[in-house]
Order: sequence, then C-alpha cells, then structure tokens
Amino acid sequence: MTGRTRFSGLFKFLVPLGVLLTLSSTSSLAHGHRPIVVASKADTEGALLGSMIAIALEREGIPVETRLQLGPTQHVRKAILQGEIDIYPEYTGNGAFFHNLESDPAWKAPASAHDLVRRLDAERHRLAWLERAPANNTWLIAVRGDLARRSNLTTMDDFAQAVRASMNLRLSASAEFVESPAALASFEKTYGFHFPRGRIAVQSGGNTMTTMRVAAQSIGGVNAAMVYGTDGAIATLDLIVMKDTKGAQIVYEPAPVVRTEALERFPTISKALNRVFASLSTAKLQALNAEIVVDERPARDVAERYLNQLHRRPGG
Repeated sequence: MTGRTRFSGLFKFLVPLGVLLTLSSTSSLAHGHRPIVVASKADTEGALLGSMIAIALEREGIPVETRLQLGPTQHVRKAILQGEIDIYPEYTGNGAFFHNLESDPAWKAPASAHDLVRRLDAERHRLAWLERAPANNTWLIAVRGDLARRSNLTTMDDFAQAVRASMNLRLSASAEFVESPAALASFEKTYGFHFPRGRIAVQSGGNTMTTMRVAAQSIGGVNAAMVYGTDGAIATLDLIVMKDTKGAQIVYEPAPVVRTEALERFPTISKALNRVFASLSTAKLQALNAEIVVDERPARDVAERYLNQLHRRPGG
C-alpha cells in the first residue's frame, strides 16, 4: 500500500490527461530558467491546493508549468521521485506508506508526523517538506445530524457506546475503509467496539461524496458515513463528525513537497508557500472545498480569491 487514493470531491472535476498540461502566463525564457512544474492529485482538494501553489509562485515571479489533477497518490509520488514534476501538495500521513513504517506511533501526532516524513524524504530522496496546514484530512466517521443531536453523539467514544448498546447504526464506507487495518479496525481497537459488517453499505471507490450522500439521504437505512476531515459537503449535508479524541487514525495534514534542486534554484518558494499553508485550518479547507463541490466554482478561482484575501490581512 502506498497511501490512500483520496476522492474528496466530484468525479466531474477529473479531466483527460491530454489536457492536464497547461502553461502559466509567466514566460520561463524571460527568466532564464526552466519552469517549476506544479502538480496535484486527481481530487478536489488536490486541485485547490495545487492551484494555490501555482498562483503563489507566479506572484513571486517564478516561472510555472501546471499539471494539476495528474493522478492518484502513487502516480504523483512516482513523478516527483523521477523528476518529472517539481512540487505538489501531499499529506504527512502518507509518509507511513512511502517508507513502510505504518506501525510507527509518530504518524498519529501532527508535529511528529511532519518531522518524520520531512527527515526521511530529505535523507532518502532529496525532497523538502514545507510548512504543513493545521488541517487533518484523515479518515473519520460522521453521523446524520438529526440522529447525532437526538442521541448526544459527538465523539468516537459516544459512537462506540452506541454500537455496543445495539443502536441501529448503519454505515456507508469504501471497501478500503472496511478492510484496511489502519481504518475501521483501528477505530474498533482504540475505542473497544465491533461494528457489524452486515450493517455496512460498501461503496465502490473512495469517493466520500457518495458515502456522505447515502447517509444524508438515509438510503437503505444508512445513518453514518466514512468521511475525510476536510470534506467540503459535511456541513451542507448536515452530518456531525465524531471526534477522534484518542487518536486512532494517522494524521494527514497537507503540505507542499518540493524537489531540493528546485528549491535551490528558487529559494523564495518556501517564503511564498509557508504562510499560505499555515493559514489553512480544517474549517477553512472545508469551506473552500465546499465552494468547489457544492457551489461548483472552479478550483483556481477559489484559490485565487483566498490568496487575495490572505494578502490583504495584516502581515500579508
């Protein structure tokens, strides 16, 4: 396993590979440098964060070429290791799979996860991890709002107690979430419950828009869903996320990963991106993702408007 395939948005945002390659208006010839190739994974948040990276670098006068929504985790990771791309947004927790260290407890705390993957990638691959966003896009379980409020369900402890009490909970989730020892099984082990597999509606793929809609619409009696922490439609669909207070899940905070060679050519990359990512809380990413998946606004437009707002803040 080399990290989760993350589909936090709608599939209509995926485009044919032949049209993924676009050039920014910044001329690389004018700067005497080949452009920095900015990529992202094939999901909504990838397009959002990749667009932020590209725009921020362009505003620094850095020549940029974009290959956004390039593919799943494994494909984009291979591309940066082979030097085909220079920078893309990745999640700290995927370092557990990149370096075959899934059992290391460091991945379950934000600071240690970032420190560990930064050190390993620098030593082994000459990759630099820049400032991380304080937004954990990990696996979580959300419950229909009406049921959660009526039954006072706010944490995974509450959820586990409800399962043990045989409350009629039915879960919509991907096969990976159900089968991976790092997902549902980790919740069960940490909180001391067993969710009956016969009450799980397994959805193909990892598209959380599907799992959330099944729960929100009570399809087949489903009233809970697998979600990612920064999914944009959680609030819109009136789902309440169960807080993982005991840290059952690996931490997945997004951060730009850049080839050291590119960073040496353009040292201002760090300055341009660190403040941007440090500003992205879980709530902020949920709201920005919602503009894309709910309001159907282009990812680059959402990214550009956010960066304009950030620039106008004190210290911007």
